[in-house]
Amino acid sequence: MAPDSHLALSLPGKRAQLVAGPVPNARPRAGEIAVRVRAVAVNPFDRYLQTLGDVIAAYLAYPAVLGTDVAGRVLAVGPGVTRFSVGDCVLGHAAGIEKGRNKAEEGAFQEVVILLAHMASPIPADLPFERAAVLPLGLSTAACGLFQKDFLGLAPPRVDRVPMGEIVLVWGGSTSVGSNAIQLARAAGYDVVTTCSPHNEAYVRRLGAGQVFDYRSPTVRQDIRDAMRGRRVAGALSVGKGAAAACMDVLARCEGRRFVAQVSPPASFDDVPAGRGRWRRLVPALARMAGGHLALVWKSWRTGVATKMVWGGALIDNEVGPMIYRDFLPAALARGAYAAMPAPEVVGHGLHCIPEALERQRRGVSARKLVVTL
Repeated sequence: MAPDSHLALSLPGKRAQLVAGPVPNARPRAGEIAVRVRAVAVNPFDRYLQTLGDVIAAYLAYPAVLGTDVAGRVLAVGPGVTRFSVGDCVLGHAAGIEKGRNKAEEGAFQEVVILLAHMASPIPADLPFERAAVLPLGLSTAACGLFQKDFLGLAPPRVDRVPMGEIVLVWGGSTSVGSNAIQLARAAGYDVVTTCSPHNEAYVRRLGAGQVFDYRSPTVRQDIRDAMRGRRVAGALSVGKGAAAACMDVLARCEGRRFVAQVSPPASFDDVPAGRGRWRRLVPALARMAGGHLALVWKSWRTGVATKMVWGGALIDNEVGPMIYRDFLPAALARGAYAAMPAPEVVGHGLHCIPEALERQRRGVSARKLVVTL
């Protein structure tokens, strides 16, 4: 490998296979840092971009480097960056696939990545890279739903929390986004009610959930309403199939903010292949997506509960990004007030292990996040 290049796992074109190869090193510009990547985590959206990029991200420039969750060591800092120095251990939300960035050098699946300084946080010496890498996209998505003004608009999170006297409902508490939403809502001073499978109840309670319900129970909606009776609700964040509709039913009979920050779309694209048989699977999935959206619009009108889809990268361009990665997370991690969860499961070492991690992620994991070390 030449000294002015490094290895990257690139997507050369629409619906192509991921390919590893050398790419030129990029120098960090103003407000950026260059990081030697030591661990990356995978997310469903990475798979969707490979199979459906022409549908859901027509703006994407090729060859593209995918990936959002990254942890590593700072190699260089750009002009004006004072929070970081060469050698610092950091985690960060890589912004390469965002429409406003759209740059291969900012994708996580490579040996050296350019990060926006305000979307990175130092990590303590006792936090391994593979554990730190589980945080960024789950953290960012939860923060967008909880703190953006056009979503729940909660008070900012603090290491020394100030009780607000209100409840946040997190449907899907053991997921990556849910794990972060529980912790962020608690840090912001709110009590948390959540759902999960019974075998994950102890896990979400450790994260700070006060009351936990089995999402598969036939009486779960009424049980949650009963538990929140007499309390003011600050809103809900929903993760998983059918979660938004369930949250709307609950909030319709509660006092407070009737708003659901919706993380999961109404239909899944997990079974849509990149090649043969694509349209046979894609068309019904798109129809389910449209039908699910219309059903939520109708339910919103009928119940008076508003809902809106969360885009996990939106905080890059507003005040929530610095609120989390600059003002809250560094101190919270240093003081042990925030846990890098869900726990990592290391699939392997090297860029060639990322496709395997993506396939295992497609098959489903529970209360874990799949990580590849570099």
